[in-house]
Amino acid sequence: MDRFKIDSHKLIYHIPRIHQWLQGKNIYPLYIEISLYGGCNHRCIFCAFDFLKYKPVTLNKDCLKKFAYEAATRGIKSILFSGEGEPLLHRDASEIVIFTKKSGMDVALSTNGVMLDKEKAKSLLGCLSWLRVSLNSATKSNYSLIHGTSKEDFNIVINNLERAVKIKDNHKHNCIIGVQFLLIPQNYREIIRLARMLKDIGVDYLAIKPYSHHASSNNRVAECKLKYADLFYLEKKLDKYSKGNFQIIFRRRAMEKIEEKKPYKYCLGLPFASHITAEGDIYPCNFFIGQKKYSFGNIYRQSLQDIWCSDRRKDITDMIYKIVNMAECRRSCRLDEINRYLWELKNPINCVNFI
Repeated sequence: MDRFKIDSHKLIYHIPRIHQWLQGKNIYPLYIEISLYGGCNHRCIFCAFDFLKYKPVTLNKDCLKKFAYEAATRGIKSILFSGEGEPLLHRDASEIVIFTKKSGMDVALSTNGVMLDKEKAKSLLGCLSWLRVSLNSATKSNYSLIHGTSKEDFNIVINNLERAVKIKDNHKHNCIIGVQFLLIPQNYREIIRLARMLKDIGVDYLAIKPYSHHASSNNRVAECKLKYADLFYLEKKLDKYSKGNFQIIFRRRAMEKIEEKKPYKYCLGLPFASHITAEGDIYPCNFFIGQKKYSFGNIYRQSLQDIWCSDRRKDITDMIYKIVNMAECRRSCRLDEINRYLWELKNPINCVNFI
């Protein structure tokens, strides 16, 4: 059982917001993903945002603080610092995370883990609801190949994870520390080895997800066809390591959906989440990043209220419903389970009162 609901959704815990949406009201999102920094210290072979050219763009600290304060007052519940670059390359990342948490929202961080040194771990773990490290190999040589970096980075990440777990345990922080593994042809033979390593380290979970190609990405992973059904045997092999406080989340359902036709015609989940780039542009989701015609506005020039309540956002959302083919969107994306849930609410089956 996935106790973290990584392969599902948590919209069912926000019934009042769903009710407002069903009534046709203009709701604010529950969740926003923010990119602190456009550049990255890795060149992963699967990178979805390689088309953005890893520009070393830094999101202004003061502007972001102003935005975070307003976001909390508008009912935004959570912020994930992730996005198109490595967030810990932002020199004020810790200060921003701390401020965002104090503003009243839940905060999470997704990182490749190289910059998660002792100082950052100590300052961050007490403020984060969860920390996720992207780690896609169990050997130094293959890690170097997949992450596009030096072999030494592998040991740095492992050591940083070990230290982060100790800091969390010593200070009794509630932060969930997890590792995400993207299952691709170059690494599926190493997943058992990595599971053993992470169980010994003491992280909370290892999530194994399928590759989902971004339409604008230039990476070559999509050319290496991998039939995930052929790898379902790994789920049973991994079961024996999923014991105690360590859980392995083999995202079989996400893998199955890669080959499925989406059962909904529109992305109904767009009002519930959004994405802000390192340049300050706010987009419906990461599928549209870099396409300025889909930008709702920019937090350097406008308040969240002005952006979210604007005619421009309404027009862009209407345009997405009219011209974006769901078959062309990313497979098994973050909003997929939410869309399935909302579509059923909007299009109920017969005899729903016979519960």
